[in-house]
Amino acid sequence: MSLLQEERPTIETPRKKPVLAILTIDDSRGEFRGNRRNFADLTRTGETMGFLVYVLTIKHLMLARKKLRGYVYQKETNSWKQELLPFPDVIYNRIPQREDEMLPHVRQKISACRRHTRVKIFNPSFFNKWELFEWLRRSKLTRPYIPATRRLMNIGSLDRLMRKHEFLYLKPESGKAGNGIMTIRMQSGKPLPYRLKIQENKSSSTYNCASVPKLWSRIQKQSGGEAYIAQQGIHLASFKDRRFDLRALLQKNRFGRWELTGLGARIAGASSITTHVPRGGRIDDPEKLLTQSFDAEQAHILLQKANKASLLIAKQIERASRQRLGEMSMDLGIDTNGNLWFFEANSKPMKFDEPHIRQKSLERIFHYSAYLAKKKTKRTGGS
Repeated sequence: MSLLQEERPTIETPRKKPVLAILTIDDSRGEFRGNRRNFADLTRTGETMGFLVYVLTIKHLMLARKKLRGYVYQKETNSWKQELLPFPDVIYNRIPQREDEMLPHVRQKISACRRHTRVKIFNPSFFNKWELFEWLRRSKLTRPYIPATRRLMNIGSLDRLMRKHEFLYLKPESGKAGNGIMTIRMQSGKPLPYRLKIQENKSSSTYNCASVPKLWSRIQKQSGGEAYIAQQGIHLASFKDRRFDLRALLQKNRFGRWELTGLGARIAGASSITTHVPRGGRIDDPEKLLTQSFDAEQAHILLQKANKASLLIAKQIERASRQRLGEMSMDLGIDTNGNLWFFEANSKPMKFDEPHIRQKSLERIFHYSAYLAKKKTKRTGGS
């Protein structure tokens, strides 16, 4: 061997960047739908963590191809450019609307992804409210956090519930962000004892009804035949006479295990049924609110309980749903006696406005995606 050969430096092949595709649906202009600001934030975070990130529409997701047409974020112009890109290691489903996800060609493509050995897709679909409560009822660990919940099938089911509970929430099974929610309160001794409150944009409308048939008629008119669940109303703890609940964000970490990314609080608007910020609610600090409602020691205990319960609930939802999940947001309530209740989970969480939760949530997407990409590489025998 010559001296030149001995001194020749070893050239290492650069490691391939893991590739994350944000899945959405194409729009009428031939581009893509979804929260572009969120997609840009994901792209920027992914790049700092060593990922190639692009937006992929259902139309361009071709499972047999090595390269796909996707949209790459251009920081300089705050715009998106379509390019031919490597097939993703991981697909993050952010199809924005339930109606889009229910389209036959979308359902078929997502089902094909879930079956395909080449694809690691997480959060494949929105949750259905009724199924959520059915899943959580199956476990003795999560059952205690569930308010009494029934499908609102007919006038008889409404009548039976009103005899048991003087306060009910009515929620569309496929609702999102507080859309279509109603409450009923029984006011005994009044000539119009049934008080129906209907959520509107940032306010609500109230109807007083004399009988269950008249109440049912008004509910039917409002629901338009959509499937609803009825749920025992919980008297939530309040701050300055405004009800509040807790909003938890659960995500998988770099080891593929659930962790609480952050816990926020939402205070209901003056005329709103829900605590959603777009409907007049506002953000606040959960420890502060719980300390005001109880005391500092009890607030600390309740926050620990919320942390533990949210992890149990996330694990049970994933187990019962038989889906690969990487994140979910969760609405939890504390009643005036300090009991913890589960109200809602969302597999497509809206972004948290608390900066420390927001940044951590973006990073956790890539921690979990790196875990999935590594599993995929090991399975296929790559390096």
